[in-house]
Amino acid sequence: MNKSELVEAVQKNLGGDTSKAAADAAVSAVLAGITSGVKKDGSVQLIGFGTFSVVKRAARTGVNPRTGDKIKIKASKAVKFKAGAGLKAAAK
Repeated sequence: MNKSELVEAVQKNLGGDTSKAAADAAVSAVLAGITSGVKKDGSVQLIGFGTFSVVKRAARTGVNPRTGDKIKIKASKAVKFKAGAGLKAAAK
């Protein structure tokens, strides 16, 4: 499912009188809220759905697959998602 399919699903879920523009605005607002929450607090927890959190990746040595040379990979931050019980149950 991509974003446009998600917008259509939200529009159907909200009812027939909801416009596609309103559903798109709702999806965009939720994504913006998650983004700002992760940026500000380091995590966003949606009970029953899951948790988005920032994790630190340590510096490490990697291998360039093209040349086989060893390279240094800098430390970085990434966003991790851990599914909640409700989402896990829905996926079964």
